Amino acid sequence: MTTDLAPALVSDVKQLMDEARQRVAASVNAELTLLYWRIGKRIQTEELSGERAEYGKQVLAGLSKTLTQEYGRGWSEKTLRHCLHAVETIPEEILSTVCAQLSWSHLKLLIYLDDDLKRFFYLEMAAMDRWSVRQLSERIQSMLYERTALSKKPEETILNDLAQLREQKMSPDLVLKDPYLLDFLGLNDRYLEKDLEDAILRELEQFLLELGAGFAFVARQKRLQIDDDDFYIDLLFYNRKLKRLVALDLKLGDFRAEYKGQMELYLRWLARHEQEPGEEPPLGIILCTGKKQGEQIELLELDKSGIHVAEYLTVLPPREELHARFRRAIKSARQRLGEE
Repeated sequence: MTTDLAPALVSDVKQLMDEARQRVAASVNAELTLLYWRIGKRIQTEELSGERAEYGKQVLAGLSKTLTQEYGRGWSEKTLRHCLHAVETIPEEILSTVCAQLSWSHLKLLIYLDDDLKRFFYLEMAAMDRWSVRQLSERIQSMLYERTALSKKPEETILNDLAQLREQKMSPDLVLKDPYLLDFLGLNDRYLEKDLEDAILRELEQFLLELGAGFAFVARQKRLQIDDDDFYIDLLFYNRKLKRLVALDLKLGDFRAEYKGQMELYLRWLARHEQEPGEEPPLGIILCTGKKQGEQIELLELDKSGIHVAEYLTVLPPREELHARFRRAIKSARQRLGEE
């Protein structure tokens, strides 16, 4: 005689088993990551005790041979160098906060980045949003850090905003970018603002990924009725992590000062008529094909109005040229901030 099992019973038991399996996997992952780091720390201590430069190479070669004999493959000299480099680039107190979310494969991508602030940015963002190794690699390749508003801030501000991430508090500077890479839209050299808007909606999923974490589409050509006039926001989004509406205005050509007044009007209307209790004030993004990096934008004090001006690129220049451009922008912004 067979008894028919209640579907709810089977579902609940399977869920319990799946959740336990996930916890075990996360625990094992964290222990392995900490193991690699601690092995690196012990190697570092041993190397420092040696008086000759050659001693370090002998340590790695000898330890690799012994571990391989006793534990099998996976303990090459290259792996041990990764362990050593992890110790040199990631403090244990930071590692211990992210090791449950990030694997050793994640860390191997991060430990060879050439900038500490960039490394900590990717470390915290990958842990918070649970990026896969592939997603992390893609974001590094797209120079996400260099394109964030945060990268152009003083070092103290960057470190403070990254520390806030551990408390699940995200600043707009971590989300906003400049430029936005829209090569996936497939636009030719000549197009209208409507063509750009149409292309974004066709590739909405990819566009949301480029916008960043937490964005959700709300409306196209959002109508605002003010007195007897109608105004339209090109695209309206909501960011769950920032807990605020984000109005996006698309412009062809360089940024112009009058765009600020138009966006301020949109943001104040949204704050009065659309902002819900507990939400932060709306933000505005003005996307242009170009903008001057000098005094005009500085004098407008756009940050105080919650407005971010950024370029968008529909055709990407060579990676080296793009990287050099970001470096110049970051250096210039930090120099201006240092003069204030």
